[in-house]
Amino acid sequence: MTQPLLELRGVAKQYPLGSELRALLPGGRRQQTALAPADMVVAEGAALGLVGESGSGKTTLARIAAGLSTPSRGEVYWRGQSIESLDQEARARWRRELQYVFQNAASALNPRHRVRLILSSTLSGLWRGSQQGRNRTARQQRIDEVSEQVGLGRALLDRYPHQLSGGQAQRVAIARALLGAPKLLILDEPVSALDLSLQAQILNLLGELRRELGLAYLFISHDLAVVERLCDEVQVMHEGRIIEQGETAQILSSPRESYTERLLEAVPRLISKFEY
Repeated sequence: MTQPLLELRGVAKQYPLGSELRALLPGGRRQQTALAPADMVVAEGAALGLVGESGSGKTTLARIAAGLSTPSRGEVYWRGQSIESLDQEARARWRRELQYVFQNAASALNPRHRVRLILSSTLSGLWRGSQQGRNRTARQQRIDEVSEQVGLGRALLDRYPHQLSGGQAQRVAIARALLGAPKLLILDEPVSALDLSLQAQILNLLGELRRELGLAYLFISHDLAVVERLCDEVQVMHEGRIIEQGETAQILSSPRESYTERLLEAVPRLISKFEY
């Protein structure tokens, strides 16, 4: 049986509460649970949606999956190996193969640098110590290749982040994530700040990249309509717990939980007007 790319086993997250808050809680509870023990598997080439309202715990889970936050308990595995046990070489490979695309693309880009320099700096870090990393021509060729894949014209590479539209900034963020030829992208609300037509464009792009590059996605969203267009499977989060999971079509057509039903009712399914 093929090992999954990413696996989370019983990961949980608690945060300590200050003394003033603790005094107000029954029994003087000292910690707040942001994430109850959760399991997750993302296979190579799969697209898994993680859905819930703001504060449901989905970003906490995503950050733990990406190694950006340490779980209070549980283990994160990459290609069957705990990330805590990775040696230097394996850790560098993991960092290349798993990339995180943040919600607000513009704020994640250095405002003092042009797009080309932002991409070049990222690639230098990913290729550090390699022959490619020392080859300026190779770096520029890779930047041009990825820019073409995400639909960034060369003129945009010479702009600063504040000169980009929301859709352009998101394409830059996706391009930066692709530079190291990743296997898995964790996409945290990547279209929530965009209008409906731009959402459709970015989702089309992500669908094309998945098919062409064999990418796997962990797609974080509050919007089941968006997840429906991109993800084969979905997990629904509520108050720090995964309350429902399964094939996306099945969950959307016959949700078992009343919370999932409310999510469906709250989101206009207008995006279905666009063809993917």
